[in-house]
Formats: sequence, structure tokens, C-alpha cells
Amino acid sequence: MTSKNIFVIGGSGFLSGAIVKAALHAGNSVYVVTRGQRPVAEGTRALVADRHDAKAFAAAVDEGLRAAGGRFDLVVDAIPFSPDDARQDVELFRGKTDRLVFVSTDFVYDPLRRRFPQTEDDAVYYLHGYGGGKRKAEEVLLAAGSNDLPWVVVRPGHIYGPGSQLGCLPPLGRDPGLISRLREGMPVELLGGGHFLQQPVFVGDLVRVILELGDAPPDPTVGSIMNVAGPEIIESVAYYRIIAEALSVELKISEVPVAAYARDNPDKASFICHRFYDLSRLAATGVQLPSTSLADGLRTHVQALQRSTGQSEPGWPL
Repeated sequence: MTSKNIFVIGGSGFLSGAIVKAALHAGNSVYVVTRGQRPVAEGTRALVADRHDAKAFAAAVDEGLRAAGGRFDLVVDAIPFSPDDARQDVELFRGKTDRLVFVSTDFVYDPLRRRFPQTEDDAVYYLHGYGGGKRKAEEVLLAAGSNDLPWVVVRPGHIYGPGSQLGCLPPLGRDPGLISRLREGMPVELLGGGHFLQQPVFVGDLVRVILELGDAPPDPTVGSIMNVAGPEIIESVAYYRIIAEALSVELKISEVPVAAYARDNPDKASFICHRFYDLSRLAATGVQLPSTSLADGLRTHVQALQRSTGQSEPGWPL
């Protein structure tokens, strides 16, 4: 397999770090640009710049391009949050990469006007906060076209796996204390008792999709926006039940009323809905769809957290 020059914006976070490690493992030359506040994987060409410092960021990209021979085979923007970020990608990578994979989010969909399963086209968009910023960034790419910058946008739902904390639903999402709370027999607070439907995607599956989209045929990949989600649609409470079973403890639930929580936490609106998706467009590209079962993925996630904290039980399969 021919080594590729892959440029990752980010590279030290949960998803971006997993992308970098997988790309390195496949034998690629990997360039990352971060603010330098956290370590990146050994073997990367690390560039330091804050993307909000336009001059410094452009200089870092130019340095990477020179080292890569003037062109990247694949650029992954793992941390775009605004239309300015998308405009930066268009300006700096137009004509300089064979493919840009731009990581968006399922939060772009209006939580009050979703269809099920939600497709990419039959959609009403949310114009506020995190999801609103991502949608406005997508619109920049749509307006720019994909002739000189062959882009593809992925919209993952909840991402889980090693490198992140456990928890998929407020008020205790991404909760570093979840394992301890379960072991101590404390109830887990779940919005609506955990009955919202979700389709979580294991980080390793998402990473594979992103890297495979870098190789997928231009038609129907380039210029497309695609949902990415796991193989199972489950009630959110099932996510926590699997974790409790992996720890051999009882799951106790404290239900958080939806109406009061929604009133007091308008910034959490995108969690207060069902989140499952049509994956037909992703399947049409020919990439392997996410396939890790939630039970297998969460056991892996729990084991990784226990290793990192030294909390593995005797006999626990590592």
C-alpha cells in the first residue's frame, strides 16, 4: 500500500487523536496542526498554531505542504466549529489536496422537527449554538463547490470509545465519575429516564469511515454530506445498562423530568430528542459501514478507562 500524506487539523483530541493513530498505523505520513497544549502521537510531523491566528495557521499549513511536496492526499478537519473555519479550509486547501473530510455533527438537525430515520436532505436545521455553527460551516463548503476542493462532510451522532469519558445523555454526559458512581450504587440521573433513542458510533468505526472516504470514488462521495452512526438504535438507558453489566453492578436510574430540564437548559436542546439516521448515502460510497456492537464497544471503552485510572478489577479481561 502506498504511503499517503495526510494532514489533520487537530490531532491531540479524542476523535482527531484516534484519526492520527490509525493513519500512522496504516503507514502514512501524518502532519498535524494543534495549539501545542497536549502531546500528539509519536511519529507525526507536529506543527503548532492556533487556527484563530490566521497568519500563523497559514504558515503552519505552508510548512506542511512544503514537507509533503506541495500537496496533501487527504486533509481531515476534525475541529471546525464556525463558517470562518470552513472559509479557512477553502482558502488554504483549494487546489492542494485530493480530498477534504470535514467533521460536522448531527446537532445540525433541529431537535423539534426531525424525521425518523433522519436523512441528510429531508431536514430542518438548527441555527443556534454548536449545531448552528457547524451548519453555517457546511453552507460555506456548499457555496464554494467541490471542483477545486473535493470535500465530503460527515455528520456523526454520539461518538464513544477510548479517549473519551462515558455518558451519552444529560445531565451526566461525558461523566468522569460514572464508573465510580455505578460501583458505589448511586443512581444515574437520566433525562426522561433514558428513553430517547440514539445510534452511538464507536470511535474506531468513525475513524475508519473518515479514512476510507479519503479513497472513495469521487462520485457519489465528493460534494456530499453524510450521516455516520452505529449499527444499533437503542434507548439511551441501554447504553448505561451495558456499562453496569460490564461492571457487574446494578443500574439505578433517577429520572430527570424533560419539560423542566428543557426550560432550564435551552443550550441542551439537541440532546432532548431522538437521534437516529438514514445511512443510505454513506453506504452508496462503498465504504464499510460502522459495525461495532454497542456491547463490544462499551466494554472496550470501560476497559480503557479502568486501565487509565488503575481501577481494573482482578480477573478483568484487559
